[in-house]
Amino acid sequence: MFTLRCTHKLLRRGLTESPHGELAPTTLLGDWYANVLVARPQHLVLCISERTLLPVIVPAKSAGTLPARLLEALPPILSALAIPPASVHAELDRMRDHRIDRTASKRVLGSLNELMFLLEHSLHHHPEWSHVQHSLWLAQTPCKLVEYSAPDRATQALFMSSAAVAKALRASAHGDA
Repeated sequence: MFTLRCTHKLLRRGLTESPHGELAPTTLLGDWYANVLVARPQHLVLCISERTLLPVIVPAKSAGTLPARLLEALPPILSALAIPPASVHAELDRMRDHRIDRTASKRVLGSLNELMFLLEHSLHHHPEWSHVQHSLWLAQTPCKLVEYSAPDRATQALFMSSAAVAKALRASAHGDA
């Protein structure tokens, strides 16, 4: 379960906030922040993970299908970062349930705005790139919120540490520790 935290600009495009209160995410990547970029020839939505700032770009088609399109766009990016397929599958399973809400963290929103600016630049200079290529290029940007690391490295570290913890728990459950 995660919350897709949208800017006011994106919410005005037809997304409806979920009625229930705050719920903690059950995903490794945490909640996702999203904003719309009015670009030509296609409007885009930039989504970033709250925990690692991993960027994922999706077309800004029907607002109601945005969460599903985020789930479709995420696997190729995680695969390009050499995240094991089992870990990608587990993350997607945890992301099946979602809710929609407003942005909550000014710090994450600031990072989203910085990446939006860089995305505009990237689209202008590399119009031939795919959304995945633009996402991976943005993922190499050092960000203060991830201790001046880049979202790609922060995401790899998060998945590696999660796998190590899971392995240790399995070993201790079998008396191997």
